[in-house]
Amino acid sequence: MERAAPGPAPDPSRAERRLRRAAHAGERHRRARGRGLARVDRVAGFVDPAIYYGHPEIELAFTTLFGTFGATFFETYERLLPLDREFHDIRCALYKLYPTLVHVRLFGGAYIPPIEQTLSRVGL
Repeated sequence: MERAAPGPAPDPSRAERRLRRAAHAGERHRRARGRGLARVDRVAGFVDPAIYYGHPEIELAFTTLFGTFGATFFETYERLLPLDREFHDIRCALYKLYPTLVHVRLFGGAYIPPIEQTLSRVGL
């Protein structure tokens, strides 16, 4: 984080050190370590190995995977940029198939039921 006042930086509090470590660590598994681009006093960037070009709905769907944002977020979002009804009806579930499959591979079968439910909804 950029400091607003000139002069020597105060010693960071314990909470600030934890936040700094969390920001640099990214994902919580061993393969994610070392992806942060940092200076002593701030995070300068983050290397995301899964970056891609896609429709904004894909990212919105991903935020629903673990309940990151609630109804208030989507109500506010849609006041600015309305979403097609099909996003909520089916596309959100379809967009979540790939990340859910990745979670099956990484973390096991607990993620299979939502995949089966989505496939059933689309007739597969």
